[in-house]
Amino acid sequence: MTKHHPGSAYFVELAERLGRSYLRYSFTKGSDQEVGFLLELLRLPAQARVLDVGCGPGRHSVRMAQAGLAVTGVDVSPRFLELAAETARSVGVGASFFEVDARRMPFEDEFDAVISLCQGGFGLMGGDDSIVLKRMCDALRPGGRLVMTAFSALFEARHPRPGADFDADAGVVHERAQIRDEEGAEERMDMWTSVYTPRVSELRWRAASRSTACRAVPLKTVGLLGPRTRPRGRWNPGRRLCQRRAPTSAIRWGSIPS
Repeated sequence: MTKHHPGSAYFVELAERLGRSYLRYSFTKGSDQEVGFLLELLRLPAQARVLDVGCGPGRHSVRMAQAGLAVTGVDVSPRFLELAAETARSVGVGASFFEVDARRMPFEDEFDAVISLCQGGFGLMGGDDSIVLKRMCDALRPGGRLVMTAFSALFEARHPRPGADFDADAGVVHERAQIRDEEGAEERMDMWTSVYTPRVSELRWRAASRSTACRAVPLKTVGLLGPRTRPRGRWNPGRRLCQRRAPTSAIRWGSIPS
């Protein structure tokens, strides 16, 4: 029987346990290629403002700062934020990092681009993914772009993983994953990941936006990210990289209850 998503930021404990050992996983090894692809895709001017939602230990944030962008990273894990700030200092770049729940981000019309990659923010909150998406859109300046990844429900259905339970009605995969902390101790922890079809992604966007102008802007799949290296990143049919441009008029919907 599938264990349902708890409705909270369950991954805080997971991130705190993982700490630096998070960076040993294969999907973190394509950071240079992924950021290179993003820079080519977005073509932002120097000092353009970028928000990295669910920045983790800063593997994208720091590299984008090194490219001359003004980067703000947000995450719910103090340990991940500590690592991100440490990495930024070690390479001599400035970036801002804040501990905040993506559902309660306070930003309005501030950023030229918003990114959320590898289920850093979007994709881990079950039904609240719509709130995360809405807050990311709120943070964009008119004409800004949102780039995010989402796991493919079709891939998950076609290639089920041993020990993972796929709740097709909820669009959520639950698994008991074995992790290793910074001291090398191993432990099994619950993980929930939302999965999407292109149609469900579009409906989730429409539910989040409530704006005719926003609904008119199509969701565009621009790549598939994963563990297999290719010239412009690390690609795999299991994860869709999507982008959307904000309309040139401001997007506002009101506040999110805390």
